[in-house]
Amino acid sequence: MPLSHSELAEFLSQQDPYASLPQATRADLAARMIQRELPAGARVYTFGDRLDGLFIVVSGGIEVRDAHGEQVSLLGPRNSFGERGLARDGLAATTADTTEPTHLLVLPPDAWHALLAAEPAVRRFFDRARPRRSEGADLATSRVAEIMAPAPHVVPPDTPAQEAARRMRAAGISSLCVTEGDRLAGIVTLRDLSGKVLAEGLPGDTPIRTVMTPHPITLEPAALGSDVLHTMMEHGIGHVPICDDARLVGMVTQTDLTRYRASTAADLVGEVAHAPDAEAMARITARIPLLLRQLVGAGTRHEVTTRLVTDVADAATRRLISLAEAELGSPPVPYLWLACGSQGRQEQTGVSDQDNCLVIDDAATEDDMRWFAALAQRVCDGLDRCGYVYCPGDMMASNPRWRQRQSKWRSDFMGWIATPSPEARMLASVMFDLRPIGGDRTLFESLQAETLEAASRNSIFVSHMIANSLTHTPPLGLVRGLALIRSGEHKNTLDLKHSGVVPVTDLARVYALRGRIEPVNTRARLTAARATGTVSDRGGRDLIDAYDVIAEARLAHQVRRIRHGEAPDNYLAPAELSDFDRAHLRDAFVVVKGMQSAVGHGRGMLG
Repeated sequence: MPLSHSELAEFLSQQDPYASLPQATRADLAARMIQRELPAGARVYTFGDRLDGLFIVVSGGIEVRDAHGEQVSLLGPRNSFGERGLARDGLAATTADTTEPTHLLVLPPDAWHALLAAEPAVRRFFDRARPRRSEGADLATSRVAEIMAPAPHVVPPDTPAQEAARRMRAAGISSLCVTEGDRLAGIVTLRDLSGKVLAEGLPGDTPIRTVMTPHPITLEPAALGSDVLHTMMEHGIGHVPICDDARLVGMVTQTDLTRYRASTAADLVGEVAHAPDAEAMARITARIPLLLRQLVGAGTRHEVTTRLVTDVADAATRRLISLAEAELGSPPVPYLWLACGSQGRQEQTGVSDQDNCLVIDDAATEDDMRWFAALAQRVCDGLDRCGYVYCPGDMMASNPRWRQRQSKWRSDFMGWIATPSPEARMLASVMFDLRPIGGDRTLFESLQAETLEAASRNSIFVSHMIANSLTHTPPLGLVRGLALIRSGEHKNTLDLKHSGVVPVTDLARVYALRGRIEPVNTRARLTAARATGTVSDRGGRDLIDAYDVIAEARLAHQVRRIRHGEAPDNYLAPAELSDFDRAHLRDAFVVVKGMQSAVGHGRGMLG
């Protein structure tokens, strides 16, 4: 039975975002609503139809399916739908049918758009994209490109030391970059001139190439300002050249950082980098939950927060490697320690186990391999003591399977690509998230390029990776659109890891494979996929927005637990959220489900 005007106004007063509107506005809104009563099994609209407006369920139920007929939501009373298409081009982005006799309200498109324009609360409610948070003017969130000196002073390698000193004095600087063309060859500092030239009594015409530091540590313009401070504190240096593809583009010194000063994350990195043993490191890493609370509380973007948290794990890993080498002696052959999983993607939160592997030079003998077994055990044990618990799947360098010579890794990778069994797909997923942490990076560079090229050209392997990416699905389809865990310790919660961020991570990995995209960070992969056309501009934008909503909800949940003195986890009870946040989270899951469906039906480029 249709509702009266007063009943309509009363109905709107009991749900967001209309409850916050003035009574007169709600009354006007009620007057513009069109009422429909439909039987079970009736079509409300079909994908691609011109929408009649925004739909609100008064009673009954609605099944929403994507373009391929896969269910993405079951909606009940007080839920609205159709806003996604209205916000774009007015065409339906899904298909909707009734599941039982249903009473709907329809707000015509012009009235809906006018309401958005006039009422900020309504506009915020229906805007799925979270506003990008300001990076702020602090070191932790500033880009290197914003703080570097863009035109560093340079000299050629044959410059006399005395001439270099004169140039530094005249410019009031403490270092010079040594270049060959526009390529960085080295760096020379006042300390080099005093300690290597003056103290040793070398002549003033000594070429700079003999006293410079060759191949210095560098960063890219897109790095965070905190990367500079972490690098300085970990390696005991005061100057970091900034290079874009080996081309010198800037310089950051300690003087450049005086207005920023150390963030809490930088303090942790500095302390970890100089800790005497794993026990001391454990006391430092125990402060990570506090760091997470401070970062989230300050409104730091989720991808910056997880990057800073991961920086601490990276520093701990490198320090443990250094301590192990001091105990075992110099490594017998070159090697590279790599992180995979969330550390590899620079996406660690307050809950992280360890995932790592070792690539060892082919010259290693069996005795050498025993040395690396001892190294791996010490580092993995140390990480566990620091709170990065042993991987449940034993995917660690302490396992011989994940500690191999370079040629064995190459044959394994190529074998996984050639014969993509279920296990191979899982292992290959790990392979694409590897990131060097410490050691000889050249052991991985060619390996990464070769396997990415081979994998992207193998259509069968790509198909298997797509299938693998669909094993984790968003929690949609039950009451009010959210499917909760039904039993066990985490009953009636959402798993924001495996059902939240992991589906997006898996999609991003498929896009990276298709587009031969090298970054391993999920958001960076999505951004690159959108920029290169691997995914459509509209689909990429929606998926990035959805990922932001899910990732921020996950971090906010962990911080709420930390504030209550509980260990952070990934299991969110929807009751923790406001109707507003719950609606946004559900919409984010709908977007992810739709993009999974597009990739599963061979439309990943068009999603």
